[in-house]
Amino acid sequence: MIDCHHYQKGDCRSCQWLEMPYEQQLAKKKEHLKQQLAKLDCDNLIWHPPFYSSETAFRNKAKMVVSGAVERPILGILQDPTEPQSAVDLCDCPLYPQRFAELFPILKDFIGRAGLVPYNVAKQKGELKYILLTESQHTKKLMLRFVLRSETKLPLIQREFAGLLEKLPQLEVVSVNIQPQHAAILEGEKEIFLTDQHTLSENFNGIPLFIRPQGFFQTNPLVAQGLYVTAQDWVQDLPITKLWDLFCGVGGFGLHCAKALQDKDQQEVELTGIEISASAIQAATQSAQVLGLNNVKFQSLDAANFALTQDENKPDLVIVNPPRRGIGRELAEFLNEMQPHFILYSSCNAISMGKDLQHLTNYKLTQIQLFDMFPHTAHYETLALLSKLNVDEHISV
Repeated sequence: MIDCHHYQKGDCRSCQWLEMPYEQQLAKKKEHLKQQLAKLDCDNLIWHPPFYSSETAFRNKAKMVVSGAVERPILGILQDPTEPQSAVDLCDCPLYPQRFAELFPILKDFIGRAGLVPYNVAKQKGELKYILLTESQHTKKLMLRFVLRSETKLPLIQREFAGLLEKLPQLEVVSVNIQPQHAAILEGEKEIFLTDQHTLSENFNGIPLFIRPQGFFQTNPLVAQGLYVTAQDWVQDLPITKLWDLFCGVGGFGLHCAKALQDKDQQEVELTGIEISASAIQAATQSAQVLGLNNVKFQSLDAANFALTQDENKPDLVIVNPPRRGIGRELAEFLNEMQPHFILYSSCNAISMGKDLQHLTNYKLTQIQLFDMFPHTAHYETLALLSKLNVDEHISV
């Protein structure tokens, strides 16, 4: 068991399974996954061994509620948002790399120097709500975001900013996000950059990726790399020249697969990526340009609406990586009728995935693997490859 005094004292129970041996955690998750597939034909399904995570220091992101006093800020969580005294400082959380623990005192000092009064939920007073910190596993550079109620303190932040950069030269992207609502909402629409750089560079398996504020990015980079390279391995020998990447985020799946297919066959692959977040689409487009992939189009659209309006030029492969609700019955039935040769389904919720797969009656599951993106919790990621039932027998999956 990880030595975590916050868990032992009952201050933080985010890691619900912390007392469970890691092997037992994985066994329990795999059994849960099998239960979600119980209604499907899993004959000849290849079950790959679970992809392990590190048990500590695996997170690349810290989302810290700011509470306490301006001269003694607390970075961590509020057990009860209406009770300021319920604040727990998590700067020494064992899920963060040790480097983070060395940064937090400097950030606390900056909060005091800039007069960023922590927001008091009960009194609805104060300015600073959250500090969001993200590290690039590739460069060890940082993105830092201050979530404020208003722009009132912006001049003070700008006044002290040079001093912060001097102490933390690894800061590559720094911004202020304005979230004026008295509600449990992490961030607002307005982002004010304090640096010329607006993206944090990352690189997984030789694929350049870019992290932007307000864009989703996996919090366990080593497992995310394994997830992407597995998708790449599974599809690179398949006869695919056109693919859709639905709910594509910053393009991790589509770019990995398109690059592998293009490198192997020495012919251009057509990739269409769809994601509702405009920020993520900007990042994905930037990655495609760096890779020199020309026949690529990333669009900021609703993934389901996009797919349901396409009636020609069907792809050979559709990648879906939906939020927890899954792709839903309508999109699943549409894909089932459109019948691309292959579907690659990445899921963060095996329950919704299991329901979606029941609508894909023209497909068989061929490969599946569990990725332990979230150790010490019941959550995990799954990657599944489906093949059309009447796909040519010479195609090996």
